[in-house]
Amino acid sequence: MLIGLDPLLTPDLLHALASMGHGDEIAIVDANFPAAACARRLVALDAAGAPEILRAVLSVMPLDHAVPHPARVMQVIGAPDEVPEAVRDFAGVLGRALGHTFAPRSIDRQQFYDEARRAFAVVRSGERRFYGNILLAKGVVDSEGRSPRLPGA
Repeated sequence: MLIGLDPLLTPDLLHALASMGHGDEIAIVDANFPAAACARRLVALDAAGAPEILRAVLSVMPLDHAVPHPARVMQVIGAPDEVPEAVRDFAGVLGRALGHTFAPRSIDRQQFYDEARRAFAVVRSGERRFYGNILLAKGVVDSEGRSPRLPGA
């Protein structure tokens, strides 16, 4: 056990996060997502919900301030403007972590799959709600342990 780390930050997940560089991406996906088929590196956290995993990841990983959309979610098929419950929860987690309102960008389902295939790692959650999927781009940390703030902060 380690002090001060969220218990969802398992050794496999911590290794993936620490191994990522600036601009690398990680996907946190729901239980229905074809994670094993898409992942270059798969981390299974099947007993946790996707928003809880997002909260744990954001406790140690900054988002990339240099890209326009460092957090992206999958659009609802046939209703791209609809915001599923899981996505509303993601927005709340992001807002609390960043200290300001922050909505992830919604992208087409196929684009999400393509980006997940290129992601450094895919974290499969036990999330049972549809569209409980989010992609995150990793930011930088300076020599003082700080990360530049995202716009809107």
